[in-house]
Amino acid sequence: MFSGIIEEFATVVAIKRDRDNIDFTLRCSFVDELGIDQSVSHNGVCLTVVSIENGTYTVTAMKETLERSNLGLLQVGDKVNVERSMLMNGRLDGHIVQGHVDETAKCIAVEDANGSVYFTFEYKDDPEMARNGYFTVDKGSVSVNGVSLTVCNPTANTFTVAIIPYTFEHTNFCDIKIGSVVNIEFDILGKYIARLQQIK
Repeated sequence: MFSGIIEEFATVVAIKRDRDNIDFTLRCSFVDELGIDQSVSHNGVCLTVVSIENGTYTVTAMKETLERSNLGLLQVGDKVNVERSMLMNGRLDGHIVQGHVDETAKCIAVEDANGSVYFTFEYKDDPEMARNGYFTVDKGSVSVNGVSLTVCNPTANTFTVAIIPYTFEHTNFCDIKIGSVVNIEFDILGKYIARLQQIK
């Protein structure tokens, strides 16, 4: 489980295909603190560390993960938002992020807000998914590439988030532009409420 408070971005240094899986090797400042089998969020996707060597670590993404997320689009040199799993003795500064990406969304607008930046994203307009809690609500929470954010101006299949300068500079939001594909995880609370409504 994660909080959506990104620690930093890691850099992809190698990509290796193994049948339907992809092994990603990355470098970041806390490599020496990682352990084999440890969970780390990568652009919001929970992946397990499978090896550590020469100041880098490797994780494996399976076929379903690659189909549901933007990880299959990564190239060597790309920045990936990373967060280690949440400590249970600390504050929950973001919101409950499972690391189970629901789908991808595309950036359709970027607007300067005189200090901050507004990003608008569009995802599939799927009524069945919406009935199951896969939607955004005004002032609700959403995870975008693993970043815990507050929703503004949601529609049936779009939402906007405001990014402060610190977040812009310390996450891969600095590389997101119109047309960029991001990972989104809808708020788990909304999914549970939607499920409860179905079984009444």
